[in-house]
Amino acid sequence: MNFTRWSARLPGTQRRTAAAQAAIKARQPASEAPEPTDAGPGPHGTGTPGTSPAPDGPGATDGAADGPDGDGSPVPHARTAGAPSAPEDGPEPGGTDGDDPHGLGTLSARDLLGLLGQVPALAAVVHGPDHRIAFVNEAYESVFGPRPSGAAARDALPELVELGLLPLMDQVLRSGKPRTVKSRRVPGGHDGADARNGTTKTGTTKTGTAKNGAPRDGYYTFTCTPITAARDSGVLIFAADVTDQVEAAERLRTSERRQREAAVTLQRSLLPQELEQPDDLCVAATYQPGGTEAAVGGDWYDVITLGAGRTALVIGDVMGRGVRAAAVMGQLRTAVRAYARLDLPPHEVLQLLDGLAAEIDANQIATCVYAVHDPNEGRLSYASAGHLPVLVRDEEGVVHRATDHTGPPLGTGGWLHTTGTIALQPGSTAVLYTDGLVERRESDIEEGVAALEHAFAGATGSPEIICDRLLRALGVTAEHDDDVALLVLQHPVRTGADAELFHNAALDLLGGTEAAPRARAFASGVLASWRFPTELHDLGVLAASELVANSLQHGTPPMRLRLRRTNRRLIVEVTDGDDHLPRRRRAEPADETGRGISIVATIASAWGSRRTPGGGKAVWCEFALPKR
Repeated sequence: MNFTRWSARLPGTQRRTAAAQAAIKARQPASEAPEPTDAGPGPHGTGTPGTSPAPDGPGATDGAADGPDGDGSPVPHARTAGAPSAPEDGPEPGGTDGDDPHGLGTLSARDLLGLLGQVPALAAVVHGPDHRIAFVNEAYESVFGPRPSGAAARDALPELVELGLLPLMDQVLRSGKPRTVKSRRVPGGHDGADARNGTTKTGTTKTGTAKNGAPRDGYYTFTCTPITAARDSGVLIFAADVTDQVEAAERLRTSERRQREAAVTLQRSLLPQELEQPDDLCVAATYQPGGTEAAVGGDWYDVITLGAGRTALVIGDVMGRGVRAAAVMGQLRTAVRAYARLDLPPHEVLQLLDGLAAEIDANQIATCVYAVHDPNEGRLSYASAGHLPVLVRDEEGVVHRATDHTGPPLGTGGWLHTTGTIALQPGSTAVLYTDGLVERRESDIEEGVAALEHAFAGATGSPEIICDRLLRALGVTAEHDDDVALLVLQHPVRTGADAELFHNAALDLLGGTEAAPRARAFASGVLASWRFPTELHDLGVLAASELVANSLQHGTPPMRLRLRRTNRRLIVEVTDGDDHLPRRRRAEPADETGRGISIVATIASAWGSRRTPGGGKAVWCEFALPKR
């Protein structure tokens, strides 16, 4: 196939026009330089209208020209498919240099192939249905090695077969439209490898070697452009080296992945590493980071055992994302654990958190639910600071919302939160969650809460299974764009041998000083019926005696002694009507009182006191049971 003139829009053609003209002039002898032409009525001066002077150099078209094969036969004009044909003897309309008689429209195939041979990008020309090789430039040979002219691409260009370009070239021939494939990997160590320095050349650059000494792989973007001639058609294959861009993009992706992993690690480190498991509840929680960028969120949850069988459950959400939100979340979570140790009512904990949130960052808003479960009451006490309602499913499968006693978010100030209660009997399950679970851009958040209620009503099984089912039902995946924190607690129904491990016994303390011996006798009988070891039996009776004596001396009626056993501990608790909390103090040798709490603190595993909702206080201690 011979080419005389090109109208192909080659990649980078317009940028290289000036260089092409200079190269042609440099190869022409001075005697063969084109003569200046008089101005005239033609398109570019005088002379015959619609014609242009033909140069006498190698690009002349006034006779037989040497084609790519050097046979001296006349070569038909060629152009890129889809480009308009130029007049036979006139300048090509729309050329890159309409006022220059030496524009690309007058270049011969040899000149253009010579240009392709000098460009740093890989270039090859094939023709015919078998894609036979017409030309490959030096850059192409430096990567893939020499290629024989006239051979079919399937046999002589195996790299194109490996890269899957042959079907693409067929499409280009059929459609007459260019096609491009981006960032195809070319393994290092081809025949074009420079054996002298052990590197692989990519055009005028060398890709070098990998860390293990092997030739480094390259990446190229291949563009296949159709070429048509009078008697044949072909494809120009142009490959640009994008190795540096691909490697830079991979380094950026690796850096972003590491930053995200570090951010998620930071977020998870601020959450409980292992949930506390209360005696009377089964608890499970999950945290799902949102999005793929390296931005942590402010969602958190916690489970805190308060003593005497009571458990605090917390979930919260700091508005916004980023390290600042995570830092505020970490401070609030730490503060909640500290305030919980005071065994305060839920609304008082939120009051303290509200003031702290304003001090940490007045511009950072957070929502929170603080709830306390007391197995003796069978209810969940809670207070909410602008958070979504707690959902409770009773033993009948009916879902209830804890919508009352909700105040504004933390950090707003000027609001007195209140405590509400909702039943949590054996067989009930409750779920606490953040807005990432139910909030969607395309719908109202109320619709999300309703969808959660529907999914929660049918989600059965252990708390871990319920967590997974709720995430799937609400469509939370790894690509979810918001953080999700989910806490599920279950008050199981205990039957059979398991139920024998949980017992309660209580005695109202009536009368005066005679209540103390009755309390000791009651405690001794109950602990004996529970078949405790002798040592634990005696310690339990002593603790009950000291707590009752302390209440009789410093408290007011009504008074009550309660004994409770679980599968892991014995709890002794005394309540009275006085709200003055006792404290442990060092008794002097001459003091006749003040040693009761010290004795209890010494013999028990833990002790504490709290104010009761109806007024008064409760003082308790607990003993760890021996493991079976």
